[in-house]
Amino acid sequence: MITITDTIAKLSNFIALSEEKAKDQCKEHGLTETQMHYLEKIADLDNPTVTELSRELRLSKPTVTVTIDKLVEKGFVDRVRSDRDRRSAHLHLTERGMELNATHDIAHIAIAKHIARKVTNSELEELIRIVGKIID
Repeated sequence: MITITDTIAKLSNFIALSEEKAKDQCKEHGLTETQMHYLEKIADLDNPTVTELSRELRLSKPTVTVTIDKLVEKGFVDRVRSDRDRRSAHLHLTERGMELNATHDIAHIAIAKHIARKVTNSELEELIRIVGKIID
């Protein structure tokens, strides 16, 4: 009998193999997977502040700031001062950051397409519901 642990291990392995190209892109650009995750979150949150990003990542502001500083230094992120509050800065992906994030998105799309080909529409809806329940 296959256990939930076995299933999770197989799914993790499948996802890891599917994301290899994106991981290779990270390495080519001198980024860690954590830094790539930050780029993805910045895009998802639509130019957040460090405070908003740290809240989403559930990390301290100083921890997030260290990683953002490295991403700024490498040319993947810009800090853009707010017109309304000059003390506040929003994080924007640079063109280079957007291109790399798009490469990572392609890996996620490929995984989603593979899953969609293997299951019915109702199974897909159920999968989305169950995964949503697990992660929320």
